[in-house]
Amino acid sequence: MERNSAYKPLLVTLLSSVFLTACSSSSSSTAQLSPASPERLTQQCEAFADQLAYQNTSILSVESIAKGDVSVAGKAIGEHCLVKGEMNRRISSVDGKEYAIGFEVRLPKTWNGRLLYQANGGLDGSVKPAEGGFAGGPITNALYQGFAVISSDAGHDRPLPTFGYDPQARLDYGYQAVGSLTPMVKSVVSQVYGKAPDRSYFAGCSNGGRHAMVAATRYADQYDGFLVGAPGYRLPLAATANIAGAQVYASVPGTTQADLSAAFTLQERQLVSKAVLKQCDGLDGLKDGLIQDFNACQSAFDLDRDVPSCHVGRDGSCLTPEQKNAVTTIFDGVRLSNGERVYASFPYDAGISNQGQMNWEYSAPMKRDSGAVSMIFQTPPVELKDLSIRNFNGSEYVFNADIDELVKKVYATEGIYQEASMRFMTPQNPENMSVMRDRGGKIMVYHGVSDPIFSVQDTQDWYLALDQENQGKAGQFAQFYPVPGMAHCRGGQSVDQFDMLTPLVNWVEKGEQPEQVMASARGKNNPGGENKELPDDWSENRTRPLCPFPTVASYDGKGDPESAASFTCK
Repeated sequence: MERNSAYKPLLVTLLSSVFLTACSSSSSSTAQLSPASPERLTQQCEAFADQLAYQNTSILSVESIAKGDVSVAGKAIGEHCLVKGEMNRRISSVDGKEYAIGFEVRLPKTWNGRLLYQANGGLDGSVKPAEGGFAGGPITNALYQGFAVISSDAGHDRPLPTFGYDPQARLDYGYQAVGSLTPMVKSVVSQVYGKAPDRSYFAGCSNGGRHAMVAATRYADQYDGFLVGAPGYRLPLAATANIAGAQVYASVPGTTQADLSAAFTLQERQLVSKAVLKQCDGLDGLKDGLIQDFNACQSAFDLDRDVPSCHVGRDGSCLTPEQKNAVTTIFDGVRLSNGERVYASFPYDAGISNQGQMNWEYSAPMKRDSGAVSMIFQTPPVELKDLSIRNFNGSEYVFNADIDELVKKVYATEGIYQEASMRFMTPQNPENMSVMRDRGGKIMVYHGVSDPIFSVQDTQDWYLALDQENQGKAGQFAQFYPVPGMAHCRGGQSVDQFDMLTPLVNWVEKGEQPEQVMASARGKNNPGGENKELPDDWSENRTRPLCPFPTVASYDGKGDPESAASFTCK
């Protein structure tokens, strides 16, 4: 379970290497995939209503969506067909409920020859519009670019954890819905356009990023490129660790289980954020409110040394020894009784005072993680009268939980539950992506450094293990982009608006390995929506390069400090 220390020597080697594969101009992968060819649909969408067919699938509706009926970031999406349906309808022998894999597919009249599987977040449970918008405020999306896009509910029709009592619903949520939907949607595309997708892509953030990581190992032969955001690819352990974190905060004197924020208030978090910036902000050559080299920051910042200690009372200008111990325990990674980490450590970053950080740490354990861990991830699931969420008390579950036992249960199988959650929810051997690599596939991963629920450190450890598995050549088919200051999938004190899908396509189909990805802030009147956590002294249109690990954006010492042109990845 403990991963973070195992790859430190490799990290040093990567950071000191002069041969940075992430900055080369072309890929030397063993295979090069050909570009997709566009196709235009001339028939009316409704003509397909009685024609589309696939085994164990019901097409519920087919309708035309006119240009402009759907828009993204102020741009009208072109005319397209909207297909809604479901697969594998059944009645559960466990809870008596009906289950099916609900989906929708959007098929552009002017098609670019590509398919995108849109993986959704949270507990799934609803079919989100199949538009394929990712990365902060969506300045682009796949449907706008001409992709055919599929979205699904992953096998259950409500975002409630009670579906976890049904073993098949667990498996569908974990990976089997993707396995069922992928050949189906490719068949639908073929029936509509007269050819299968030339190139297929898979994208998502959070649980959607987990879906993408799982697909990159389980279904690597079905997709050519993977765009992975904030991958909770060890979600059962991350959720369990968040429950353990709530217990740690509750132990701070003056804190109640009903209000964990008293353990580490917003004012105190802002104090720590300023201390982190003081030690780390200038490491990239410019004090601009962004910590580009978060790895170097972990050595430069010391909570005990750099944050004043309270001697009498708390007034927001210091932390008590008990508070420092709690914060250190959580950011170092909560541990089992034998000393092993439950999940991962979290880096200190300016975003420790982000609103999202507090919501995930103080509210999510009781309102989100308790239900997911108790009903979906643990085996057997918690006993619950009538299998109704109304009979479940999340707070009682969290504060009475034995963390050692919870971890055992996410690895357990029993009775009708023949796959543990650490199997059905995770990519098996995630450092082995040889199938994707050998067929010419590519994977790009981005992760906010200030993500409070899925750790960027965990993703970095994955990348280092992947690189080690590939003799230091993972950069030929995989890239990892830490996003300074960004919270979970978006937001925070960050430049969180970027298009990573276009460079992924160009890498897959043209062999053009990205050297960087341009990102911008979302100030007032931004068409992708305003990020209200931007510092007042930032330009509302600030831009920065996102750099593939292990490179870091460094200021040139003379250019406009608000412009990406003044920074180099090195």
